[in-house]
Amino acid sequence: MSQNSAIVQNEAGADARSVSQRIAAHVAGLRHAALPPTTVEASRRLMLDTLACAWAGRDAPGAPEAHGLVAADGGTAEATVWGYGGKLPAASAAFLNSLFGAALDYDAVNTVHADVCVLPAALAVAERQRASGREFLVAYALGADLASRLGGSITGQHRGWFTTSIYGVFGATAAAARLLRLDEAAVAHAFGIALSQAAGTQQANIEQALTKRLQSAFAARAGVFSALLASRGVTAPREAFEGRFGLFQLYQEGNPLKVLDGLGLSFALEQTNLKKYPTCACSHAALDAAFALIREHDLKPEDVSAIEVVHSPLMHRLVGAPFDPSGNPQVTAQFSVRYALASALLRRRVAIDDIQEAAVLDPAIRAITERIAVVVDEDNKSARAPATVSMQTRHGRLSRTVREFPWSAEAPPSGEELAAKIDACFGYGGDALTPAARKTLIERVRRIEDVDDMSAFFAGVS
Repeated sequence: MSQNSAIVQNEAGADARSVSQRIAAHVAGLRHAALPPTTVEASRRLMLDTLACAWAGRDAPGAPEAHGLVAADGGTAEATVWGYGGKLPAASAAFLNSLFGAALDYDAVNTVHADVCVLPAALAVAERQRASGREFLVAYALGADLASRLGGSITGQHRGWFTTSIYGVFGATAAAARLLRLDEAAVAHAFGIALSQAAGTQQANIEQALTKRLQSAFAARAGVFSALLASRGVTAPREAFEGRFGLFQLYQEGNPLKVLDGLGLSFALEQTNLKKYPTCACSHAALDAAFALIREHDLKPEDVSAIEVVHSPLMHRLVGAPFDPSGNPQVTAQFSVRYALASALLRRRVAIDDIQEAAVLDPAIRAITERIAVVVDEDNKSARAPATVSMQTRHGRLSRTVREFPWSAEAPPSGEELAAKIDACFGYGGDALTPAARKTLIERVRRIEDVDDMSAFFAGVS
């Protein structure tokens, strides 16, 4: 028996099932009636936000290339490719749609970016299976919840895994397995198959490479594929999470009790944060601090001689590197707090247009980034906030600290703010959704529980 199995059995009393057994039973057994109204509402909101981010990201660097490759392979028309139209096999559609959703780094974030892994997998399999909207909603909610719970189970030092993909693959597998109506034993096998495909590293983040946006896509595709293999009777390890060479032992040390606590009673996706800016979440607190100073004192680039940002070691690892757009300008912009603050000062915004190549390579941006110093506060153990921005200005030295993540679940955007983001994303780029198509899709999301057949969900829209 592994150490994690012993911990769970000792602290869970009479329930001697393994961690994997208990999660598999939850996936196979959860019903729509068990979803709290707050979970249903959060699911609709996150679904709409993720779809909108994907539509805006469909033409981002790497996305057309991946679409061309996957579409050329063809296959059975099972699930819609968002923003492009047409259908591909469910695993292929999940891959592309997840890539589109992650491309702009505008998608929602919990302990991990669960929705960009789970929603593409869930929608693809729901279309394939002609599931009802309620069946889809259960699968999506439990999958996003599981990925977020796994992300929240981390103990000890972060080892550099890209946790969105190593945990997201299990959320995607759970959603796909639920829609395929696998029994408890088959769900456990699906998790075991997913274990062999769990991967992802923050090396892509720190090198600011396009593969960062592909890692969630690999997880979404693997989740669908794992569940489909299990549905055909393929067997796999039954202790994917707690086994001697399972997820907790080999990847990132974690406490399985954090995964099991309240499983099926409360849903972690209710604590998911929407993103205010199309950049890594580690820059958002600093951005809000900068915007507060800029707007309060009407600051322009010529008014500011120096800027200093103070943030945590984890935030520094992801966004603190020197500004160097010579590799991929868009990914550099998304993972550079210097770029984010420079755009805020120069343009008074950080929007989708501001992470496009021409904007990133603007010489005026480079001049401002050279005035920005980044300081690491070793005592700050947080991932996203607080952050402090100080500016040396014509008014003297000005400072502002933002202690909470902007647009957090505790302080979400207003209805008007979220509607503006969604409308901007659906309307971005060439072949954007028409206002009528946007209205149709938004209404379908709002009435998702009334849908009888998800295979027609995108009819007339994509």
